[in-house]
Amino acid sequence: MMADGSARATSFISTQEHRRFTEFANAVRKHRYIGLCHGMAGVGKTLSARRYARWDSAVDLLMTWGARQESDLKIYADLARARAVFYTPTVGSTLRELRQDLPRLLDRVDICIDHHVRPKGQIVVSPRKHHVELLIVDEADRLSNTGLEYLRDLFDRKGIGLILIGMPGIEKRMGRYAQLFSRVGFAHQYRPLQDEELTFVLTRRWRDLGLAMDEADFTDAQAVATIVRITGGNFRLLHRLFVQIERILRINGLNAITDDVVEAARSTLVIGVT
Repeated sequence: MMADGSARATSFISTQEHRRFTEFANAVRKHRYIGLCHGMAGVGKTLSARRYARWDSAVDLLMTWGARQESDLKIYADLARARAVFYTPTVGSTLRELRQDLPRLLDRVDICIDHHVRPKGQIVVSPRKHHVELLIVDEADRLSNTGLEYLRDLFDRKGIGLILIGMPGIEKRMGRYAQLFSRVGFAHQYRPLQDEELTFVLTRRWRDLGLAMDEADFTDAQAVATIVRITGGNFRLLHRLFVQIERILRINGLNAITDDVVEAARSTLVIGVT
């Protein structure tokens, strides 16, 4: 799994939490319920959702919507496998924005999927078949009461699954809206990395820097313990910390991650409460 949106070039690590999110999203998509996903900032909610929807490969095509190219065929295939739309409302998102953005995205993904599944040479029949089965809305905390009501109406009319992603407490907020909350079928808490899985991710990070981590080596064990204490298994913070660790190793010509290196990297970060 990548650490944040700025690190999309980093190889994705399929963690247990990502697999749990995938199972959750599949259930919402299959049963056409509303699902709530909540977790602290930086644990990987957005990354898993974008990965599930194959959004990073498709977003440029869907936003620009220019002339079709041969390379777009792979994007059509990815979207056909996901059958999902990923959407992030703007800060202070208005009802007008939602009414413009969401139908347009749903239509464009439907068109892409239709290109992939329609037999060659078949004439497009109007109205076109709807292929999208799941809408994932990130940063759902930004939505106003009117925006939430619009999503409920869209959910009812389209007959697709809907996932709302937000911070802890979003489930309590949704509980105040009986019409919306009565349609919630699943809730999923996205947790930070824990124990063996965190060690596995750290081993990958060591390897990315051309180093080998040895748990039996006191220096490595001490560095790992410090990283765990600083990050608490938070993906975003883990990525930011390793960016600084790599910089310090390079500047000082070092070839080992020590407790001192980790503390020096930490001193360059602004770490808030997550």
